[in-house]
Amino acid sequence: MPKPLDRINGSGMHINMSLFGENGNAFFDEKDDMQLSEKARYFLGGLLKHARSFTAITNPTVNSYKRLVPGYEAPVYVAWSGRNRSPLVRVPIARGLSTRLELRSVDPSANPYLAIASILEAGLDGLRNKIEPPKPVDRNIYVMDKEEREANGITDLPSTLHNALKALEKDEVIGKSLGPHLYQSFLEGKRLEWEAYRQEVSQWERDQYLELY
Repeated sequence: MPKPLDRINGSGMHINMSLFGENGNAFFDEKDDMQLSEKARYFLGGLLKHARSFTAITNPTVNSYKRLVPGYEAPVYVAWSGRNRSPLVRVPIARGLSTRLELRSVDPSANPYLAIASILEAGLDGLRNKIEPPKPVDRNIYVMDKEEREANGITDLPSTLHNALKALEKDEVIGKSLGPHLYQSFLEGKRLEWEAYRQEVSQWERDQYLELY
C-alpha cells in the first residue's frame, strides 16, 4: 500500500533505468560535465515530458496520491538532479557501467509490466524526438515558493488519481504504450475506482465538518 499510515513516509518502488548497446552503457559519456551521454539526456527529456501522463499508471490508486505530498520524501515536482533527492528523477552518483536514471515516483500498487512499458515509451519518445531536458535543479525544491518553481520550469505531479487520468487521456504516446485494449480497460476501471472513492465520506470529514457546520 503506497501510504498505509498518516504522517509517516509511504512505500515507494523506485525504478532505475540504463540503456546498453554494443559499446556498453549508452547513458555514460566521460567527456560530459555530468558524464551523461546525449542519449541519456534525451531519454531523461522524454521521462519529464510525459511524467504527468504516466503517473496514472505508475501510481494507480486513490491512496497513491496520499504518498505524493511534500514532507515525506516522495517526489511532488517534475524535475531532475544529480545532487539532491527531492526531484522526480535522480541521477545516482555511480558512473561507467552503473550510469542510470532513477524514477522516484513509482509505488508498489503499480502493475510492473504496465509501469515499465509506459516509462520506457516515454524515454524512447525522448530519444526519437531528441527532447532536451530542462536544467537540473540542485536546490531543495520543497523550500522554493511557487514563483521560484515556475521560473525554473518546475511543474507539479498530479495531486489526485482523477487529475492523473485526465493527463493520461491527453497523451497519445503513453496511451499507445499499453495497446488499445489494455488502455481502455485501465481507464474504465480507474474511473470507476475514482467515482467510488468520491461517494465515500471519511472519518476525517466527519471530525472536521460535522459539528462545525
